[in-house]
This record gives sequence, C-alpha cells and structure tokens, in this order.
Amino acid sequence: MSGPRISYVEPQDITDPEMIEELERCAAIGTPRPESQSIRAHVPAIFFGFAKVWRDSFYEGVLDNAVKELCRIYVSHSVKCEYCGNQRSTKAQGVVEADYMDLLNFEKSERYDQRQKAALAYAEAITWDLPTDDALWERLHANFSEPELVELGFFIALTMGQQRWLRTLGIDHHQIMPGSSAGMASGLEDAERSKATRTSKDYWAKDKLA
Repeated sequence: MSGPRISYVEPQDITDPEMIEELERCAAIGTPRPESQSIRAHVPAIFFGFAKVWRDSFYEGVLDNAVKELCRIYVSHSVKCEYCGNQRSTKAQGVVEADYMDLLNFEKSERYDQRQKAALAYAEAITWDLPTDDALWERLHANFSEPELVELGFFIALTMGQQRWLRTLGIDHHQIMPGSSAGMASGLEDAERSKATRTSKDYWAKDKLA
C-alpha cells in the first residue's frame, strides 16, 4: 500500500486539544482507530460530528454493543473493508474471535442465537438492498423494541456508508499514533504481525491481496 488517497492530518499539526484528545481515545480504545479520524480531521465539523454519532449509536444507546458489533463486521465482510474488518470493539461482551468468521453464513451457523440472527438479517437487507417482507419485520419486532430497531438500522446504514468510503481511501492501521493494539483483531496488533496475518491462507480478505 503506497499511502492514503487523502492525506492524514498528522497529530503534530493539530492545535485543537479536543481533537488530540479524541485521537488519543481512538488509539487507546479503538473502533474507530486514529487513521480514519485523522482523515476526517481535514473538516473539524465532520471529525467531531462523526465522533459523537458513533459514540451515540455504537458505544452507547439502547441496544447492547455486542449485537451492533456483529452487524458492523457483517458489513465489513460484505463490502470487504479490511480497515474496518480488522478492528474489534472492546465493549462487545461475550463475542469471541470465532464469532466473526461465520457471519456471511449466519442463517445456517450454530454460532448465533435467534436474536443475533434477526439483527444480522436486518444488516443483510440494508447492506444488499434486499426486499423486505412481513416475515422479516415480524422477526425483528419479536426480538427488538422499536427504539432498538431505529438505533440498529441507523447504525448499520452509518457503518455501511463509512466502510464503503474508507475502503476507497487506501488507509491502513499503525500509521497514526502507532504503538497501540487497542481494538485490533488477533494477529494484527502491530505492523509486523499484521503483514504476516494478511498473507496467510486463512486471512478473511485473502482475495483482495495482490
């Protein structure tokens, strides 16, 4: 990878202490990691706007983070956004690494309960623009409240749009505020291990690599 298609705003060039604080939070917690936010930093209103809406719809809100995390990675594997798909939420309690690997086969998988499968069906319909019917909505209403459905639908749409955009930018991890492994998938904790993992035959986005 030769570098991002839109330049990073380097932390040493930022004078706003609140912006630095947000980048430090990204490095310490992850998802998002600081590279994507340093691209958004070209427009401070977008930088802070994204930070707020992401916090409100992903980390906080009425629905547990673990369900939203599975949907986030479903989108990553669907649109092949390696940058997003190689991150993990530190708040997704009960989700183990193996849970991320069967998402595109969720309906037939035994890894997910009925509530998780309903959420993933919602993500599938939004991501692939599938027709929806009464059966899907009955399934969703049986598992989630209407506020939860609003939050989840909004979040899926948000992360899908962002991931499709980030995929075009050529950004990678460990380029801004390197040294932190927070929010990184196993085997991708630093640049050296990341290179080895991404050339292995079992890497989830193997077909994207040259």
